[in-house]
Amino acid sequence: MKSFTVEKDCMLQEFTDEHYPQAGFIYHRVLRRKDIRVNGVHMTGDVLLRAGDVVSYYLSEKEDAQPTHEIVYEDENVLVADKLSGVNTDGLFNALKEGRKYLAEVHRLDRNTEGLIIFAKSSEAKKELLLAFREHKIDKTYLAVCKDNFKADSATLKAYLMKYPTRSEVDVFGTPRQGALEIITEYHILKRDGELALVEVILHTGRTHQIRAHMAFIGCPVLGDGKYGDKQLNKKYGFKRQRLVSYKMRIRCGGILEYLAEKYFVSGLAEKFCSNV
Repeated sequence: MKSFTVEKDCMLQEFTDEHYPQAGFIYHRVLRRKDIRVNGVHMTGDVLLRAGDVVSYYLSEKEDAQPTHEIVYEDENVLVADKLSGVNTDGLFNALKEGRKYLAEVHRLDRNTEGLIIFAKSSEAKKELLLAFREHKIDKTYLAVCKDNFKADSATLKAYLMKYPTRSEVDVFGTPRQGALEIITEYHILKRDGELALVEVILHTGRTHQIRAHMAFIGCPVLGDGKYGDKQLNKKYGFKRQRLVSYKMRIRCGGILEYLAEKYFVSGLAEKFCSNV
C-alpha cells in the first residue's frame, strides 16, 4: 500500500497520473477492484480531491514494480531519461525528484509518447536548457509508425497549427490563419511494410502535438493515435497508444552545458520499437 497527501484540489485520475504512474497504468482496473481509498473510503470512480485528502493505493508487488523509465544519462547538471508510454511527464518528474536535491522540468512528452526527456538538475542548467529550447538549439529526432500514404520518401513539410485554450487537441491548416503558428516537420521513410511505414521525423519547430497532427494532416496518421489517427487501422493492429518515440537528442547549449554540445543521446527503446514494425 502507498499513500499520498493531496496538496491542491484536483481530480483523482489526474492525481494518480502525476503521483503514482504504476497505478495510472491500470487506473480503471484498480477502481473496479475498489483498491483506491480516499481518507479510508473506497473509490469506484473519478472524484474531486481536496487539499489535505489522503489517497491510498493497494497494488500487488508485481503491479507496483512496473517500470516507468530508464536513466539514459545523468551528471551534476542534467538527467536524461527514457519515458515509457503511458507515463505522464509530471508523474515521471515526481518519481525522479525523490532523493535529488534539485530537479526541474524544461519540456514535456505526451503521456503515450515514449522516449527521451531531459530534466535540469541545477537552476543554471534550467536557465540554459529553457533558452536552448526557445532558440531551437535542442535537436530532437523521433521514430513513428504511420499509415503509408506518403507521396515522397522524404520531405520537409510546412503548415500552420492552431491550439485552442479550451480544447485538448489542435488543428492544422495548409495556409496561414490568424492565431495559427507555423510548423515545420521533416520526415524520412526508413522502412515500408504493407500499409505501414517506419518514419524518422525531425522537428524544426516544437508545437503541441505537432508530429501527430501534421502526419494526420497529410493523410499519414501515427498508428495507435486515438486523437488524430485512423480508428479502423488502430483497431486492425490492436494499438491504443500512438507508436511514437523520441529516440535521439542533441543539446547545443552554451554556458555550463557547453560540454554536451557534441554528445548525442539515444533512446534504448528505439531498437525494440524498430523490430516491431
